Amino acid sequence: MDSILESALAQFHHGADHVQLPDRYRELLTSFKTTFQTQFPVELDDHSVHIFEGFRVIHNSARGPTKGGLRYADHVTLDEVRALAMLMTWKCAVVNIPFGGAKGGVRVDPAALTQSELQNLTRRFTSELLPIIGPDQDIPAPDMGTNPQVMAWIMDTYSAAKGYTIPAVVTGKPVAIGGSEGRFEATGRGLLYVLEEHLSATGGLPGRTLAVQGFGNVGGVAAKLMQQAGARVTFISDKDTALHHPDGIDAAAAWVHVQGGGSLKSWLEQHPEAAEPVAPEDVLTADVDVLVPAAVQSVLTAENAPAVRARLILEGANGPTTTEADAIFAERGITVIPDILANAGGVTVSYFEWVQARQYMQWTEDQVNAELRRLMIAAYRNVVARCPIGSRGECTQREAALWLAIERVVEAINLRGIFP
Repeated sequence: MDSILESALAQFHHGADHVQLPDRYRELLTSFKTTFQTQFPVELDDHSVHIFEGFRVIHNSARGPTKGGLRYADHVTLDEVRALAMLMTWKCAVVNIPFGGAKGGVRVDPAALTQSELQNLTRRFTSELLPIIGPDQDIPAPDMGTNPQVMAWIMDTYSAAKGYTIPAVVTGKPVAIGGSEGRFEATGRGLLYVLEEHLSATGGLPGRTLAVQGFGNVGGVAAKLMQQAGARVTFISDKDTALHHPDGIDAAAAWVHVQGGGSLKSWLEQHPEAAEPVAPEDVLTADVDVLVPAAVQSVLTAENAPAVRARLILEGANGPTTTEADAIFAERGITVIPDILANAGGVTVSYFEWVQARQYMQWTEDQVNAELRRLMIAAYRNVVARCPIGSRGECTQREAALWLAIERVVEAINLRGIFP
Protein backbone atom coordinates (compact mmCIF):
# COMPACT_ATOMS: atom_id res chain seq x y z
CA MET A 1 0.00 0.00 0.00
CA ASP A 2 1.30 3.45 -0.92
CA SER A 3 2.14 5.90 1.83
CA ILE A 4 0.18 9.14 1.82
CA LEU A 5 3.23 10.93 0.35
CA GLU A 6 3.56 8.36 -2.42
CA SER A 7 -0.16 8.71 -3.16
CA ALA A 8 0.06 12.52 -3.21
CA LEU A 9 3.03 12.45 -5.58
CA ALA A 10 1.42 9.87 -7.84
CA GLN A 11 -1.77 11.94 -8.03
CA PHE A 12 0.26 15.05 -8.86
CA HIS A 13 2.23 13.39 -11.64
CA HIS A 14 -0.95 11.94 -13.10
CA GLY A 15 -2.47 15.41 -13.18
CA ALA A 16 0.74 16.94 -14.50
CA ASP A 17 0.76 14.46 -17.37
CA HIS A 18 -2.70 15.61 -18.41
CA VAL A 19 -1.80 19.31 -18.47
CA GLN A 20 1.55 18.47 -20.12
CA LEU A 21 3.45 20.20 -17.35
CA PRO A 22 7.10 20.89 -18.26
CA ASP A 23 9.74 19.18 -16.14
CA ARG A 24 10.93 22.47 -14.60
CA TYR A 25 7.54 22.88 -12.95
CA ARG A 26 7.31 19.24 -11.92
CA GLU A 27 10.57 19.56 -10.02
CA LEU A 28 9.48 22.82 -8.45
CA LEU A 29 6.05 21.54 -7.38
CA THR A 30 7.37 18.29 -5.92
CA SER A 31 9.94 20.15 -3.81
CA PHE A 32 9.19 21.84 -0.50
CA LYS A 33 10.03 25.47 0.19
CA THR A 34 10.75 24.96 3.89
CA THR A 35 11.12 21.76 5.90
CA PHE A 36 11.42 22.49 9.61
CA GLN A 37 12.12 19.66 12.05
CA THR A 38 12.92 20.11 15.71
CA GLN A 39 13.31 18.17 18.93
CA PHE A 40 12.43 20.22 21.97
CA PRO A 41 12.14 19.69 25.73
CA VAL A 42 8.95 20.05 27.76
CA GLU A 43 8.74 19.98 31.54
CA LEU A 44 5.88 17.75 32.70
CA ASP A 45 3.79 18.13 35.83
CA ASP A 46 6.01 15.75 37.79
CA HIS A 47 9.01 17.97 36.90
CA SER A 48 10.47 15.37 34.56
CA VAL A 49 11.57 16.56 31.12
CA HIS A 50 10.46 14.84 27.94
CA ILE A 51 11.80 15.43 24.43
CA PHE A 52 9.17 15.79 21.69
CA GLU A 53 9.65 15.96 17.94
CA GLY A 54 7.83 18.52 15.81
CA PHE A 55 7.56 19.38 12.12
CA ARG A 56 6.40 22.26 9.95
CA VAL A 57 6.55 21.99 6.17
CA ILE A 58 5.84 24.79 3.71
CA HIS A 59 5.18 23.39 0.26
CA ASN A 60 4.61 26.37 -2.04
CA SER A 61 3.90 30.06 -1.48
CA ALA A 62 3.43 31.28 -5.06
CA ARG A 63 -0.23 32.19 -4.45
CA GLY A 64 0.28 33.85 -1.06
CA PRO A 65 1.10 33.15 2.59
CA THR A 66 0.95 29.47 3.41
CA LYS A 67 -1.87 27.84 5.33
CA GLY A 68 -2.29 24.48 6.99
CA GLY A 69 -3.22 22.64 10.13
CA LEU A 70 -1.09 21.61 13.07
CA ARG A 71 -1.75 18.08 14.33
CA TYR A 72 -0.84 16.39 17.58
CA ALA A 73 -0.73 12.63 17.07
CA ASP A 74 1.58 9.82 18.10
CA HIS A 75 1.92 8.62 14.50
CA VAL A 76 2.96 11.91 12.86
CA THR A 77 5.86 11.56 10.41
CA LEU A 78 7.72 14.01 8.21
CA ASP A 79 6.48 12.29 5.04
CA GLU A 80 2.89 12.58 6.27
CA VAL A 81 3.32 16.29 6.94
CA ARG A 82 4.92 16.81 3.52
CA ALA A 83 2.05 15.08 1.77
CA LEU A 84 -0.55 17.09 3.65
CA ALA A 85 1.30 20.35 2.93
CA MET A 86 1.21 19.55 -0.79
CA LEU A 87 -2.50 18.70 -0.61
CA MET A 88 -3.09 22.07 1.08
CA THR A 89 -1.49 23.87 -1.87
CA TRP A 90 -3.93 22.20 -4.26
CA LYS A 91 -6.87 22.68 -1.89
CA CYS A 92 -6.33 26.43 -1.57
CA ALA A 93 -5.96 26.71 -5.35
CA VAL A 94 -9.13 24.69 -6.06
CA VAL A 95 -11.29 27.01 -3.93
CA ASN A 96 -9.29 29.97 -5.29
CA ILE A 97 -8.20 31.56 -2.03
CA PRO A 98 -4.84 33.43 -1.95
CA PHE A 99 -2.85 30.94 0.12
CA GLY A 100 -0.20 28.34 -0.48
CA GLY A 101 0.04 25.04 1.37
CA ALA A 102 1.70 24.06 4.63
CA LYS A 103 1.24 21.53 7.43
CA GLY A 104 2.70 20.81 10.83
CA GLY A 105 2.66 18.28 13.59
CA VAL A 106 4.08 17.11 16.88
CA ARG A 107 4.56 13.43 17.61
CA VAL A 108 2.59 13.14 20.83
CA ASP A 109 -0.56 11.54 22.19
CA PRO A 110 -2.41 14.63 23.45
CA ALA A 111 -4.73 12.48 25.57
CA ALA A 112 -1.69 11.39 27.60
CA LEU A 113 -0.92 14.97 28.67
CA THR A 114 -2.61 17.14 31.25
CA GLN A 115 -3.94 20.54 30.19
CA SER A 116 -0.92 22.30 31.69
CA GLU A 117 1.47 19.90 29.95
CA LEU A 118 -0.32 20.46 26.65
CA GLN A 119 0.02 24.20 27.14
CA ASN A 120 3.75 23.88 27.92
CA LEU A 121 4.28 21.77 24.81
CA THR A 122 2.34 24.16 22.60
CA ARG A 123 4.09 27.27 23.83
CA ARG A 124 7.56 25.70 23.53
CA PHE A 125 6.84 24.41 20.02
CA THR A 126 5.53 27.84 19.04
CA SER A 127 8.76 29.42 20.25
CA GLU A 128 10.63 27.01 17.96
CA LEU A 129 8.40 28.06 15.03
CA LEU A 130 8.82 31.83 15.53
CA PRO A 131 11.19 32.28 12.55
CA ILE A 132 8.81 30.73 10.02
CA ILE A 133 5.21 31.48 11.10
CA GLY A 134 3.43 34.82 10.91
CA PRO A 135 0.30 36.47 9.47
CA ASP A 136 2.14 37.21 6.20
CA GLN A 137 4.28 34.07 6.21
CA ASP A 138 2.68 30.85 7.42
CA ILE A 139 -0.58 30.58 9.35
CA PRO A 140 -1.31 27.43 11.40
CA ALA A 141 -4.81 26.14 12.19
CA PRO A 142 -6.34 23.29 14.20
CA ASP A 143 -6.09 19.73 12.94
CA MET A 144 -6.17 16.26 14.44
CA GLY A 145 -5.49 16.47 18.18
CA THR A 146 -5.55 20.29 18.34
CA ASN A 147 -8.38 22.76 18.91
CA PRO A 148 -9.21 26.46 19.40
CA GLN A 149 -7.51 26.49 22.82
CA VAL A 150 -4.24 25.32 21.28
CA MET A 151 -4.53 28.07 18.69
CA ALA A 152 -5.08 30.61 21.48
CA TRP A 153 -1.84 29.51 23.16
CA ILE A 154 0.03 29.80 19.85
CA MET A 155 -1.36 33.29 19.23
CA ASP A 156 -0.49 34.43 22.73
CA THR A 157 3.06 33.03 22.61
CA TYR A 158 3.73 34.54 19.19
CA SER A 159 2.22 37.89 20.22
CA ALA A 160 4.28 37.99 23.42
CA ALA A 161 7.45 37.47 21.39
CA LYS A 162 6.54 40.30 19.02
CA GLY A 163 5.34 42.68 21.73
CA TYR A 164 1.74 43.22 20.60
CA THR A 165 -1.36 41.16 19.83
CA ILE A 166 -1.36 39.52 16.40
CA PRO A 167 -4.62 37.59 15.99
CA ALA A 168 -3.98 36.74 12.31
CA VAL A 169 -1.01 34.47 13.08
CA VAL A 170 -3.38 31.50 13.48
CA THR A 171 -6.95 30.66 12.55
CA GLY A 172 -9.44 28.44 14.32
CA LYS A 173 -9.12 30.57 17.47
CA PRO A 174 -11.92 31.08 19.98
CA VAL A 175 -14.29 33.80 18.78
CA ALA A 176 -13.62 35.84 21.93
CA ILE A 177 -10.03 36.52 20.82
CA GLY A 178 -10.52 37.08 17.11
CA GLY A 179 -11.80 33.78 15.82
CA SER A 180 -14.55 33.57 13.25
CA GLU A 181 -18.16 32.64 13.73
CA GLY A 182 -18.83 29.41 11.84
CA ARG A 183 -15.20 28.25 11.79
CA PHE A 184 -15.73 25.22 14.04
CA GLU A 185 -18.36 23.69 11.74
CA ALA A 186 -16.80 24.92 8.49
CA THR A 187 -15.30 21.69 7.17
CA GLY A 188 -18.43 19.67 7.85
CA ARG A 189 -20.64 22.42 6.48
CA GLY A 190 -18.52 22.63 3.35
CA LEU A 191 -19.01 18.89 2.85
CA LEU A 192 -22.76 19.45 3.10
CA TYR A 193 -22.74 22.25 0.53
CA VAL A 194 -20.72 20.22 -1.98
CA LEU A 195 -22.89 17.14 -1.51
CA GLU A 196 -26.10 19.13 -1.91
CA GLU A 197 -24.79 20.68 -5.11
CA HIS A 198 -23.67 17.31 -6.46
CA LEU A 199 -27.09 15.78 -5.82
CA SER A 200 -29.15 18.80 -6.84
CA ALA A 201 -29.92 17.43 -10.30
CA THR A 202 -30.94 13.98 -9.04
CA GLY A 203 -33.39 14.67 -6.24
CA GLY A 204 -31.18 16.28 -3.62
CA LEU A 205 -30.07 15.03 -0.22
CA PRO A 206 -33.36 14.17 1.57
CA GLY A 207 -33.84 10.42 1.91
CA ARG A 208 -30.27 9.48 0.95
CA THR A 209 -28.49 7.02 3.20
CA LEU A 210 -25.04 7.86 4.57
CA ALA A 211 -22.17 6.14 6.34
CA VAL A 212 -19.75 8.46 8.14
CA GLN A 213 -16.38 7.13 9.29
CA GLY A 214 -14.90 9.44 11.92
CA PHE A 215 -16.96 11.41 14.41
CA GLY A 216 -14.79 14.37 15.27
CA ASN A 217 -14.98 17.98 14.15
CA VAL A 218 -15.38 16.92 10.51
CA GLY A 219 -17.40 13.69 10.57
CA GLY A 220 -19.52 14.51 13.60
CA VAL A 221 -20.50 17.93 12.28
CA ALA A 222 -21.11 16.58 8.77
CA ALA A 223 -23.31 13.76 10.07
CA LYS A 224 -25.34 16.18 12.17
CA LEU A 225 -25.80 18.73 9.39
CA MET A 226 -26.61 16.12 6.75
CA GLN A 227 -29.20 14.51 9.02
CA GLN A 228 -30.75 17.91 9.63
CA ALA A 229 -30.84 18.43 5.85
CA GLY A 230 -32.90 15.27 5.41
CA ALA A 231 -30.37 12.47 4.94
CA ARG A 232 -30.62 9.18 6.83
CA VAL A 233 -27.32 8.51 8.61
CA THR A 234 -27.31 4.74 9.08
CA PHE A 235 -23.64 4.20 10.06
CA ILE A 236 -21.29 6.29 12.19
CA SER A 237 -17.97 5.48 13.87
CA ASP A 238 -15.18 6.93 15.96
CA LYS A 239 -11.76 5.42 16.66
CA ASP A 240 -13.20 2.88 19.11
CA THR A 241 -16.83 2.24 18.17
CA ALA A 242 -18.90 1.73 15.02
CA LEU A 243 -22.70 1.92 15.10
CA HIS A 244 -25.54 1.05 12.73
CA HIS A 245 -29.29 1.49 12.62
CA PRO A 246 -31.22 0.77 9.40
CA ASP A 247 -33.77 3.50 10.11
CA GLY A 248 -31.11 6.10 10.84
CA ILE A 249 -29.07 7.18 13.84
CA ASP A 250 -29.77 10.44 15.65
CA ALA A 251 -26.39 11.89 14.68
CA ALA A 252 -27.26 15.28 16.17
CA ALA A 253 -27.89 13.74 19.60
CA ALA A 254 -24.73 11.65 19.36
CA TRP A 255 -22.74 14.75 18.44
CA VAL A 256 -24.06 16.69 21.44
CA HIS A 257 -22.89 13.82 23.66
CA VAL A 258 -19.44 13.68 22.05
CA GLN A 259 -19.11 17.46 22.28
CA GLY A 260 -19.74 17.15 25.98
CA GLY A 261 -16.69 14.93 26.37
CA GLY A 262 -18.30 11.56 25.74
CA SER A 263 -17.73 8.94 23.08
CA LEU A 264 -19.95 6.87 20.81
CA LYS A 265 -19.42 3.95 23.19
CA SER A 266 -20.68 5.89 26.21
CA TRP A 267 -23.55 7.36 24.14
CA LEU A 268 -24.66 3.87 23.17
CA GLU A 269 -24.46 2.75 26.80
CA GLN A 270 -26.88 5.54 27.69
CA HIS A 271 -29.10 4.92 24.64
CA PRO A 272 -28.90 1.20 23.81
CA GLU A 273 -31.94 1.40 21.57
CA ALA A 274 -30.31 4.07 19.35
CA ALA A 275 -28.08 1.72 17.35
CA GLU A 276 -26.23 -1.56 17.40
CA PRO A 277 -22.44 -1.97 17.38
CA VAL A 278 -20.83 -3.32 14.22
CA ALA A 279 -17.28 -4.02 13.09
CA PRO A 280 -15.40 -0.81 12.19
CA GLU A 281 -14.63 -2.08 8.69
CA ASP A 282 -18.36 -2.46 8.02
CA VAL A 283 -18.74 1.33 7.87
CA LEU A 284 -16.54 1.57 4.78
CA THR A 285 -18.39 -1.21 2.97
CA ALA A 286 -21.89 -0.22 4.12
CA ASP A 287 -24.83 -0.51 1.74
CA VAL A 288 -25.53 3.23 1.55
CA ASP A 289 -25.85 5.93 -1.09
CA VAL A 290 -22.94 8.04 0.18
CA LEU A 291 -19.78 7.09 2.07
CA VAL A 292 -18.01 9.87 3.98
CA PRO A 293 -14.51 8.82 5.15
CA ALA A 294 -13.77 11.58 7.66
CA ALA A 295 -11.19 10.03 9.99
CA VAL A 296 -7.59 9.51 8.85
CA GLN A 297 -5.66 8.95 5.64
CA SER A 298 -5.32 5.76 3.58
CA VAL A 299 -8.42 3.92 4.83
CA LEU A 300 -9.73 3.05 1.37
CA THR A 301 -7.23 0.64 -0.13
CA ALA A 302 -6.86 -2.02 -2.82
CA GLU A 303 -7.99 -4.56 -0.22
CA ASN A 304 -11.36 -3.03 0.68
CA ALA A 305 -12.18 -0.94 -2.42
CA PRO A 306 -13.77 -3.89 -4.27
CA ALA A 307 -16.20 -4.33 -1.36
CA VAL A 308 -17.33 -0.66 -1.17
CA ARG A 309 -21.03 -0.49 -2.02
CA ALA A 310 -21.67 3.25 -1.92
CA ARG A 311 -21.84 4.78 -5.39
CA LEU A 312 -20.58 8.14 -4.13
CA ILE A 313 -17.60 8.81 -1.85
CA LEU A 314 -17.27 12.26 -0.27
CA GLU A 315 -13.78 12.64 1.19
CA GLY A 316 -13.95 14.38 4.57
CA ALA A 317 -10.45 13.32 5.67
CA ASN A 318 -7.22 14.28 3.92
CA GLY A 319 -5.92 11.50 1.70
CA PRO A 320 -8.36 8.74 2.72
CA THR A 321 -8.09 6.97 -0.66
CA THR A 322 -4.92 5.31 -1.95
CA THR A 323 -4.01 5.45 -5.64
CA GLU A 324 -4.86 1.76 -6.02
CA ALA A 325 -8.31 2.28 -4.52
CA ASP A 326 -8.85 5.33 -6.74
CA ALA A 327 -8.21 3.21 -9.82
CA ILE A 328 -10.65 0.55 -8.60
CA PHE A 329 -13.37 3.14 -7.95
CA ALA A 330 -12.87 4.65 -11.41
CA GLU A 331 -13.14 1.21 -12.99
CA ARG A 332 -16.29 0.45 -11.00
CA GLY A 333 -17.91 3.78 -11.88
CA ILE A 334 -17.94 5.00 -8.27
CA THR A 335 -17.73 8.80 -8.04
CA VAL A 336 -15.18 10.23 -5.62
CA ILE A 337 -15.49 13.89 -4.67
CA PRO A 338 -11.86 14.47 -3.66
CA ASP A 339 -10.52 15.90 -0.42
CA ILE A 340 -8.95 18.94 -2.06
CA LEU A 341 -12.46 20.01 -3.05
CA ALA A 342 -14.82 18.34 -0.58
CA ASN A 343 -13.16 19.24 2.72
CA ALA A 344 -11.90 22.70 1.73
CA GLY A 345 -14.57 24.41 3.88
CA GLY A 346 -12.20 24.58 6.83
CA VAL A 347 -9.43 26.44 5.04
CA THR A 348 -11.98 28.63 3.29
CA VAL A 349 -13.41 29.91 6.57
CA SER A 350 -9.86 30.12 7.93
CA TYR A 351 -9.26 32.56 5.09
CA PHE A 352 -12.35 34.51 6.18
CA GLU A 353 -11.02 34.54 9.75
CA TRP A 354 -7.63 35.80 8.57
CA VAL A 355 -9.32 38.57 6.58
CA GLN A 356 -11.42 39.57 9.59
CA ALA A 357 -8.34 39.60 11.83
CA ARG A 358 -6.36 41.76 9.41
CA GLN A 359 -9.23 44.24 9.26
CA TYR A 360 -10.21 43.98 12.96
CA MET A 361 -13.77 43.18 11.90
CA GLN A 362 -16.26 40.49 12.88
CA TRP A 363 -18.61 38.86 10.37
CA THR A 364 -21.87 37.27 11.44
CA GLU A 365 -22.26 33.51 11.14
CA ASP A 366 -24.83 34.04 8.39
CA GLN A 367 -22.27 36.07 6.41
CA VAL A 368 -19.62 33.39 6.91
CA ASN A 369 -21.91 30.54 5.86
CA ALA A 370 -23.21 32.42 2.83
CA GLU A 371 -19.70 33.16 1.60
CA LEU A 372 -18.63 29.59 2.34
CA ARG A 373 -21.52 28.23 0.30
CA ARG A 374 -20.74 30.57 -2.57
CA LEU A 375 -17.09 29.59 -2.79
CA MET A 376 -17.67 25.84 -2.30
CA ILE A 377 -20.34 25.71 -5.00
CA ALA A 378 -18.20 27.78 -7.37
CA ALA A 379 -15.26 25.42 -6.79
CA TYR A 380 -17.44 22.35 -7.35
CA ARG A 381 -18.84 23.76 -10.59
CA ASN A 382 -15.36 24.66 -11.85
CA VAL A 383 -14.19 21.10 -11.22
CA VAL A 384 -17.25 19.52 -12.83
CA ALA A 385 -16.82 21.79 -15.84
CA ARG A 386 -13.44 20.12 -16.36
CA CYS A 387 -14.88 16.63 -15.89
CA PRO A 388 -18.65 16.53 -16.47
CA ILE A 389 -20.68 14.06 -14.42
CA GLY A 390 -21.05 10.84 -16.38
CA SER A 391 -17.60 11.07 -18.00
CA ARG A 392 -16.82 7.50 -17.01
CA GLY A 393 -13.40 6.38 -18.13
CA GLU A 394 -12.46 9.83 -19.39
CA CYS A 395 -11.62 11.61 -16.15
CA THR A 396 -12.38 11.72 -12.44
CA GLN A 397 -13.20 14.64 -10.19
CA ARG A 398 -9.85 14.19 -8.43
CA GLU A 399 -8.03 14.52 -11.74
CA ALA A 400 -10.08 17.56 -12.73
CA ALA A 401 -9.48 19.25 -9.36
CA LEU A 402 -5.75 18.64 -9.65
CA TRP A 403 -5.65 19.97 -13.22
CA LEU A 404 -7.35 23.14 -12.06
CA ALA A 405 -5.08 23.53 -9.02
CA ILE A 406 -1.84 22.88 -10.89
CA GLU A 407 -2.75 25.39 -13.59
CA ARG A 408 -3.55 28.08 -11.01
CA VAL A 409 -0.30 27.54 -9.10
CA VAL A 410 1.78 27.49 -12.29
CA GLU A 411 0.08 30.70 -13.44
CA ALA A 412 1.16 32.38 -10.17
CA ILE A 413 4.72 31.07 -10.56
CA ASN A 414 4.91 32.40 -14.12
CA LEU A 415 3.54 35.81 -13.17
CA ARG A 416 5.99 36.17 -10.28
CA GLY A 417 8.95 34.66 -12.12
CA ILE A 418 11.96 32.88 -10.70
CA PHE A 419 14.34 35.18 -8.82
CA PRO A 420 17.07 35.98 -9.46
